[in-house]
Amino acid sequence: MRSWSRVGWSPVDELEDGFGWMQTERIARTSHALRVDGRVWLIDPVDAPELEGRVRALGEPAGVLQLLDRHTRDGATWAARLDVPLRRAWESVDGTPFAALPVRSRRWWREVALWEPRARTLVCADALGTVGFFRAGDEPIGLHPLLRPFPPRALARVAPDRVLVGHGAGVHVNAAEAVREAVATGRRRLPRAWLGILSAGRSGAAASR
Repeated sequence: MRSWSRVGWSPVDELEDGFGWMQTERIARTSHALRVDGRVWLIDPVDAPELEGRVRALGEPAGVLQLLDRHTRDGATWAARLDVPLRRAWESVDGTPFAALPVRSRRWWREVALWEPRARTLVCADALGTVGFFRAGDEPIGLHPLLRPFPPRALARVAPDRVLVGHGAGVHVNAAEAVREAVATGRRRLPRAWLGILSAGRSGAAASR
């Protein structure tokens, strides 16, 4: 049996039309390969060369999409490996099967989420996450703490059957309700979210001693 901890990542979001892999880090980075119309798109991928065969088996590689300006990750490495273009989605998603939903458009933060209407899939970078850093209390999914004061309302305009995120495992049950609640209560739950971040920080510091 393969040791996922040895290679530094674990499988996540196993889907009929795609899969994800999550790095074993303090704030886990999650990458996805998603097939739409027989073509495969990698979204904010971290390098894992041993997954090339699985990506190609999923379908014809079409491109690599970067959703957040500071999320360079290993998109260029994957694009070169698969001989496909690297697209900065906040600039344009023309020619892809996705619609871009605005998250932030600032000089210091440019981010969009992706909406794929056929499979009703919402894909986020930092807008939403499921690791403790993002969630306030028992939320199944939460906004990035810095987005909570002014939540990106565009995320609540779609009704996804599943949400794939850049940090953590995706949400595949009651996804639309979870997103609507996260956006609607993001500002109100900000104090609780910051308490959770501080608690997680203390736990991490203690564990590292």
